[in-house]
Amino acid sequence: MKNIVIGMLAHVDAGKTTLAEGLLYTGNVIRKLGRVDNKDAFLDTDKLERLRGITIFAKQAVIKTENTYFTLLDTPGHVDFSAEMERTLAVLDYAVLVISAADGVQSHTRTVWKLLDLSLIHISEPTRRTPISYAVFCLKKKKKHKRCSCLLYMHSIETT
Repeated sequence: MKNIVIGMLAHVDAGKTTLAEGLLYTGNVIRKLGRVDNKDAFLDTDKLERLRGITIFAKQAVIKTENTYFTLLDTPGHVDFSAEMERTLAVLDYAVLVISAADGVQSHTRTVWKLLDLSLIHISEPTRRTPISYAVFCLKKKKKHKRCSCLLYMHSIETT
């Protein structure tokens, strides 16, 4: 059985937890989609997180497929809790950098981008611009003596 660790990274309110909820729901891990603003997100379990409506502590969930366990790490996006996000970088096989098209690239997005580069994550710039709700950049971790190519995945997410 293959194990892959994926970290969800972004600036605050970019939609990391919402995307993680969608992945868990699609992967049949949870039965109901939660929302951060409704205070019922599966991964935001701490009382303070629900009160403030932000992720404060990195959380994990596992999506099982026939041959692979995907461990999903939802990390804080608020700059005050970036140390919690930084601690996850050492264990990641993939990093997913979520950028809100509504807010664009924020200063913390640039910081996260630099941290990924320093953490031996190979980064490839997007090749085209499209009007989407969220841009999700999947970045594959460099293996020793091998340069891995980067995956670019862009998906439109409708919000209600």
